[in-house]
Order: sequence, then structure tokens, then C-alpha cells
Amino acid sequence: MKNRKVVVALGGNAILSDDASAHAQQKALDQTAEHLVQFVANGDELIVSHGNGPQVGNLLIQQQESDSVKNPAMPLDSCVAMTQGSIGYWLQNSLDNAFAKRKMIKETVSLVTQVIVDKDDPAFSRPTKPIGPFLSKEEADLEAKKTGAVFVEDAGRGYRKVVPSPKPLYIKEHEAIKKLVESGVVTVSAGGGGISVVEKDGEFTGVEAVIDKDFASLRLAEMVEADLFVILTGVDHVFVNFNQPSQEKLEQVTVSELEKWKAEKQFAEGSMLPKIEAAIEFVKSRPGSRAVITSLENIENFLTNGSGTVITAD
Repeated sequence: MKNRKVVVALGGNAILSDDASAHAQQKALDQTAEHLVQFVANGDELIVSHGNGPQVGNLLIQQQESDSVKNPAMPLDSCVAMTQGSIGYWLQNSLDNAFAKRKMIKETVSLVTQVIVDKDDPAFSRPTKPIGPFLSKEEADLEAKKTGAVFVEDAGRGYRKVVPSPKPLYIKEHEAIKKLVESGVVTVSAGGGGISVVEKDGEFTGVEAVIDKDFASLRLAEMVEADLFVILTGVDHVFVNFNQPSQEKLEQVTVSELEKWKAEKQFAEGSMLPKIEAAIEFVKSRPGSRAVITSLENIENFLTNGSGTVITAD
């Protein structure tokens, strides 16, 4: 029996706490790795993706603050690549150490990953993806005037910069990722949604955009022919009628049930909705597959007794 291929999409809380230092993020990922190695101990082939919204936003600010003729600021696609590399390094290192602690012989590789998008995607004329820190109205207005960036109010927590978020078409390096996975290598890829590139006349060019991590992870799961797609978030289960007396925890659900609740607008845009949409699309595209939405801390419960919101075909 072949090993099960599992793509795990890490939420931002798995990387960044209140402390944005490299040391603090590495420590957070040390804890994350302790949970992730349970898939490998379970006999699964593990492919990990991750977000980078806070990190790339902070890096853009650093770039702008140091911008000069001799040291020009890097564009957004390069900043996505830089954070993909730094987070990939931290996670690769944490996984290596977690395997060594358990005397498990397993190689880990983090791969700088490009994701093809459509140059005519309407997202390029309507930026919606929030990145970076929360600012006051005054700070956001000042930054917008200085840089030309667009800022929007985000869930009552302040103002954040928004950038285009085109839909991912395919993962450029998917064949290399498949070969690594088939060789038993734990692969960290499509970090931060991947580096957005467009193709024209056989050439690939980076563009200023950030792809939604859940949708990029979905494409990754499809293209490596995963058996299980795990979307990690801040809660163990998805709920309907959230925070109401009729609140209901979702455990084993079908695609049609989720689509009904989605039509009722049960899932918040920019929060749970992209995860629901990615899970539905994956299960529809891969007959016999499953998706699960749960928390990092609930991985052991999921592996031992199936705890979490598990999505299957009808």
C-alpha cells in the first residue's frame, strides 16, 4: 500500500506571534514542527505550504524605509520570494531538528516556488489582499500619500495595505515537487501563496501580487495528486450559526452540505470562506480524497480519531 500524500497549509498563527523577530518566528515554528512530524510518524508523505502576509508586509516597510539610489527597494514579487526563503529556512530547520530528536531519518527541502497567474485577472484592477501590520487612519493616510499604496479598514482592527490577489492557475515547479515527494523528501513549497508570475511567449515574469495561501495550497494539492488536504486555522472545527444559540460544530460533512451553508453566507469572507472554497474544490477535483479544516494543536486528535471538520464527496 502506497504512503498517503498529505498537503498541509499552515495558517499565519503557526509562524508569527506578537514578536516579529526572526528568533521569535523560529521558536513558533519549532512548536509547529512538533505537530507536523506526527504525519510522517503516521507513515504519510508530507508537503507543507504556509502563509506570509504579515512577513511580506513588514519586509515591504523595511524596503521602503531604506529605499535609496544606491540601495533601491525590492518589488513585491521579490519580497514574496525573500519571505518564502526565510520562512522556508526556519521551517526546514525546525522539521530537521524535530526529526533528529525522534531519531527519524527524513530529509526536508524548502523550494522557492513560482505560481502562474493570468495577466488579465480582474484582481489586478481591484486590490483586496491585506498584508503587513495594522495602522491607524492617520498612519495609513500618510503611507498612502508617500507610496501610492491602497489601505483599507480590516475587521475593526485598523488599516492595512491591500494588494492584488489573482487566482493561481498552476504551480510552475509541480513536477519537481512530485519527484521530491516520491523520493520521500518532506517538501516545503508554495510559501506565501507562491511568487506570482505571468507567462507570455514562453517567458515568465514576476508581477506585483500576493496569491491567497489557501488557493495556492489547493493547486499544490491537486498537482501533486494528494490524498488529503489539511487546512490549518485557529479553531479545531468549523461552525455554522457561529456565536448564536443555534451554533453547530461541523465534523463529518459533504461537499453539498458545505455548498448549502456557503450559499447561506455562513462563512466569513477573507477568513473561513476561502478555506471552505479551497476544501470543496479539492475534494471535487480528486475522487476518493478528503479535506480537513482544523487547528495545528488538534493534529494528534485528527490522526487518532478523525477529530476536525472533515469534508468528503457526496
